[in-house]
Amino acid sequence: HVQLVESGGGSVQAGGSLTLSCVASGYAPSTYCRGWFRQAPGKEREGVAHIDSDGVTRYADSAKGRFTISRDNAKNTVYLQMNSLKSEDTALYYCAAAWTWPIKFARWGQGTQVTVS
Repeated sequence: HVQLVESGGGSVQAGGSLTLSCVASGYAPSTYCRGWFRQAPGKEREGVAHIDSDGVTRYADSAKGRFTISRDNAKNTVYLQMNSLKSEDTALYYCAAAWTWPIKFARWGQGTQVTVS
């Protein structure tokens, strides 16, 4: 039932900032965990950050100190603030949602492109 739609991607120069959003639409129970993933050219998809229902966050080493994940449960939206962007951050970014523990992401968005010059 639920669909995830990312937005906010685009092109930015190194050192710049960008904020991604992902809205969960359609009927669905509140998610336990929301996450962001990315896939760069020639690389496997990797986890970037996730946030659980209590607001506890986790980040990949590559994202720590630069990215911030947050969620607005009333809006069924998760955000990813990205600062100090580097060329290696260039990737297609996906959001995902999980309703279980252990975490299994069951719904994925189509992705939004982030390109850092």
